[in-house]
This record gives sequence, structure tokens and C-alpha cells, in this order.
Amino acid sequence: MPNPTEDTPGPTEWGEGRHGVGPWAVEHPGTPLPDDPRLDPQLLAEGDRRNVVDAYRYWCREAIVADIDTRRHALHIAIENFENDANIGTVVRTANAFAVDTVHIVGRRRWNRRGAMVTDRYQHLMHHPDTASLVAWARERDLTIVAIDNTPGCVPLETAKLPERCLLLFGQEGPGITDDAQDNAAMTCSIAQFGSTRSINAGVAAGIAMHAWIRQHADLSRAWQ
Repeated sequence: MPNPTEDTPGPTEWGEGRHGVGPWAVEHPGTPLPDDPRLDPQLLAEGDRRNVVDAYRYWCREAIVADIDTRRHALHIAIENFENDANIGTVVRTANAFAVDTVHIVGRRRWNRRGAMVTDRYQHLMHHPDTASLVAWARERDLTIVAIDNTPGCVPLETAKLPERCLLLFGQEGPGITDDAQDNAAMTCSIAQFGSTRSINAGVAAGIAMHAWIRQHADLSRAWQ
């Protein structure tokens, strides 16, 4: 079996099919090109097959990031990456969907970007060498750290009131959050489980926790769908 490459579709892309729009001249025959500095001439000429919402069709990347910046939430996400966690791409993609301010990667700088499906181009990312530096950064900006794990004494995420200016901190797959992370968190929240597995996939847990914050603090009238 051949080794996968960066262009090989991953599980989240199987069966996705072709999406996007063709060249402007094909999609809008007889209509002049719009005079909008946010639009990318190459995309207008060749079509836009990127994984972006329809409102951003033909926009250049810089314009998309600038527009999201006007609507980003006061929510930050951090994931500890001391053993090269493979879930970071999923976390970044979900954070982009929820217009998270910044995703913080703690520990190893390198991570597998395939799971992000290029959403890392539109999402602010920041690296911290260790948990202590992340904690110092968050405190300087008055961000309350909330750890997500299923250790004894946790507050159920389903009933917890999450701070609006919040940094949700996730451990890596398997060992969970470090003692340093838990010691510096205002609280640690667990996700209710009812089956046999002792833990939820870190990427899935991050999505559940982000959505819990969205339900409490986001202006849902500004969502795309």
C-alpha cells in the first residue's frame, strides 16, 4: 500500500465530493467582474473550490481573515502537545468554525496539519514552549483558564457556567491534561459519558466544549447557518 501524502484525502474528506464555484464568467455569464478589492483575480478567473462558506467565495485569504477578525469570540483554545498529538488538526478546524480567537499549541511546535483541512490559513495560532508560559500569557490578558478532563472532582461541563473571557485547555490523547495545567485552571470540567470507554477522543471533546461556550456566550444571529 502506498504511503499517504499531503494530498491524500483523510477520513473527513471521503465522499465529500466537489464543492465551490467555477470561474466568474461561467457562474455569472455576461456580468462584468465585480470591483471589490477583497476578491482574488485568480479565483475569479479559475473558480473557487476552497472549503469556505459561500459568503467568502472568490475572496482572497487576507480578506477572509480580516473579516473573521471583526467577529472573533473572546474564546481561546489550548492543547498540550508533548507527544505529538494527532488531534490538533481537528481542534483547529473546529476552532475556525466557531471563530475562536486563537488556538494555542503547547509543547512541540510541529503538528500534523492534514486534519485541519487548510483551516489553519484562517485561524490565528500561537505556540508556547510549556504550560507555564501559556498560563503566564493568559493571566496577562485576564483570560480564565478552564481545563477539560475527566479526573475526580471535576465540574460537569453540562451544568458549568463558563467565563466569557475564557481559555479552554485540553490535554493530549491518553494522559490528559498535565498536573501543571490542572493546578493553574480556575476549574476543570468533565464531559458526561455513559458507555464503556474511559475517555473521549481529544478532538471530539474539544468540539463539545467549544460548543458549550458558544451556547452560553455567542450571538447566534451572526452564525452563517
